[in-house]
Amino acid sequence: MKAVDLRMVTRRPRCVQGAGPRGDKEEATPLRKGEAAAEGSQSHRPMKRQRKAQRLCVAYEAADGNGEEGKEADPLQAQCWEPQDWRQQLANIRTMRSRRDAPVDQLGAEHCYDPSAPPKVQRYQVLVSLMLSSQTKDQVTAGAMQRLRVWGLTVDSILRTDDSMLGTLIHPVGFWRSKVKFIKQTSAILQQRYGGDIPSSVAELVALPGVGPKMAHLAMATAWGTVSGIAVDTHVHRIANRLRWTKKQTKAPEQTRAALEEWLPRELWGEINTLLVGFGQQICLPLHPRCQNCLNQVLCPAARGL
Repeated sequence: MKAVDLRMVTRRPRCVQGAGPRGDKEEATPLRKGEAAAEGSQSHRPMKRQRKAQRLCVAYEAADGNGEEGKEADPLQAQCWEPQDWRQQLANIRTMRSRRDAPVDQLGAEHCYDPSAPPKVQRYQVLVSLMLSSQTKDQVTAGAMQRLRVWGLTVDSILRTDDSMLGTLIHPVGFWRSKVKFIKQTSAILQQRYGGDIPSSVAELVALPGVGPKMAHLAMATAWGTVSGIAVDTHVHRIANRLRWTKKQTKAPEQTRAALEEWLPRELWGEINTLLVGFGQQICLPLHPRCQNCLNQVLCPAARGL
């Protein structure tokens, strides 16, 4: 039989299913004068440290008897933090969302652009719909987008439209006056720097006036077909905290996004926004959530008052 030994290796905190908690390396505390023992005497007990021990992600790597790594060795795996019962909770949410009949399913940003328009125009319309959707119900955003498309929703058309008319077209979306200004400024930048198209990176998208991280990640997914991160809005933020899908309570959507991306498998990032938004629109409401109709009632810490 071929001898196999095991070597323990520590890995940086990015684990198989996302980044895990970061472990700080501890340096040995030097012995004070007079504490050193003669060479060859009994070993010393390690000195106690005051700070709280940090957890390391530890993996084991197989090697053959000659100390060489096996060519067919399994990839390193490490156990990192993940929420209790999250797989069953997710499966239950998918079941409750199986009909896909929430407002976001018919009126979300991916349904508001003109599919017959040239690709560059489609991407611009996706971005505008996302800018309008902030602090606005999907039904109101869809109505504004319909009026804009009838008027002519292209970069050139919007730049030729005066602010008063643009305001009339998008009213009553939330903060419509600010959005008139942002849409005009962003359209001018797109014309000058991107030939009327939208940027293809999150960094460039969030640099545009009126475009935040959630909009940027959704634009990347819908307009460019690239999953760049988890898009976290008020629904995703609320539900993630209620289910304890973050190691600790988060106070802002961006904190929630970072916390989710640490452990949620990347192949689920593209699905989670629409799934949780619709769930938040129909069952896990901001006020008076319908826990009695939720399959996660016994699994949800918030429902159990924990």
